[in-house]
Formats: sequence, C-alpha cells, structure tokens
Amino acid sequence: MIVEMRTYTVKPGKLAAYVKLYQDLAWDLQQKYLGQCLGWYTVAEGQLNKVVHMWRYESQGDREQRRAALAKDPAWGVYLKASADAEYLVAQENVFLTPTSFSPQQ
Repeated sequence: MIVEMRTYTVKPGKLAAYVKLYQDLAWDLQQKYLGQCLGWYTVAEGQLNKVVHMWRYESQGDREQRRAALAKDPAWGVYLKASADAEYLVAQENVFLTPTSFSPQQ
C-alpha cells in the first residue's frame, strides 16, 4: 500500500475559490477514478494558502492505472482547463508515503 499526499499552494485570497472549483468540477471525478481519499484539508495554521489531500493506492501501478483512467475522462479536461484559466495555483508537491508495520492505515 502507498499513500499519495498532494500539497497545493494557492494564491493568497483565492483559497475559497479554488476549493469551490475543485468541489464543483473535480471531487466527484476523483472519487470515481482514484478510490479511497484519506483526507482533503486546508491549512489553518503555519504556511497558509495550502490544500493537502491524501489518496490510498494498493501500489504505484494501481495509482498509475487509476490516474490514466481519470485523464481519459473528458470532464477531467474541463476541470484542468478551468483550473488553469483561473490561475489560482502557485505550486504543487507530491509525496509518496509507505506505512510502517504498526500504522493503522494499511
């Protein structure tokens, strides 16, 4: 099992608009194709203007297959274009995590 943790940095003052855009156009699609979301968060303290979400996959191959299926859906292209046109995002970071033997998420 692996967990992908994605962190997006959003332009100051645009966090609520970005979350709404994602919720309206991408959330249902990612639920359909990517499977188990372990959490979808905004940062309340520390480095602000960030969104963090975590997805569970059986393996890197499982992730690649799921992301490829998502990419083929025309609705995903609509979201990507709307997101690019809105210019809300400043940066993206992906981290892949593997559980320890005693981790509750396995």
